[in-house]
Amino acid sequence: MTYDSVLTSIEGNVGVIQMNQPATLNVLSSQLLSELNDALRSFFHDREVRCIVIAGSEKAFCAGADLKEMGSRRLMEMLDRFGSSVFTMLRRAEKPVLAAVSGHCYGGGCELALACDMIVASETAKFGQPEINVGIIPGAGGTQRWTRIVGKARAMEIMLTGTPIDAKTALEWGIVNRVVPFKDLLLDAKQLASMIASKAPLAVQKAKEAVLKAQDMTLENGLDYENLLFAMLFATEDQKEGMRAFLEKRKPQWQGK
Repeated sequence: MTYDSVLTSIEGNVGVIQMNQPATLNVLSSQLLSELNDALRSFFHDREVRCIVIAGSEKAFCAGADLKEMGSRRLMEMLDRFGSSVFTMLRRAEKPVLAAVSGHCYGGGCELALACDMIVASETAKFGQPEINVGIIPGAGGTQRWTRIVGKARAMEIMLTGTPIDAKTALEWGIVNRVVPFKDLLLDAKQLASMIASKAPLAVQKAKEAVLKAQDMTLENGLDYENLLFAMLFATEDQKEGMRAFLEKRKPQWQGK
């Protein structure tokens, strides 16, 4: 895959997408969104890719929406904009997606990171939703994901002041999984992705599904749903292989079946 706005590679079972528009701080232009969408779709359909990392540059993961493009749009255009978008794809993705975040992670860029399943951040990362400063609100999941992760009071402060938080605070609030020096950022994210990719693909898929469902269900319903997914895995070849390999003290050979 060759693009103008993103770089892609596959390392083992990990697909890496790096936004590559440093002059604009990787703002979400139509071109970047289109290419990111295409790269993600390609990796989602590639059976050899079991986990995906999305990264930016040292200075900016993504500084947000392209206001030059967005400023003149009308109500109906904005209502229809996310029907088949990157954000919708990430919400429905079966494979885990990690964000490797350094520098500016604002607006739509922050929503992109939060739409991923985990975030590895550099010490210079800053997360925020500055939309209030230009007369709008987050429109790609920001109000909902922030509230679910950090609670109402902190989400209100982020939304109503537009003031970003640093990486240390993001770690304390549970926004990110870990904070590392920038020189280790992509390596650390890829190592985490490789660890996940080494596990049974169907079990990873069902574990992710169960965790995400926990946000939408009562505890009782969530426990029932978890039990259903747990039982379903006993109809897979990987479950038989995994338990057999454990008893035989060898490394399992996953087939994703």
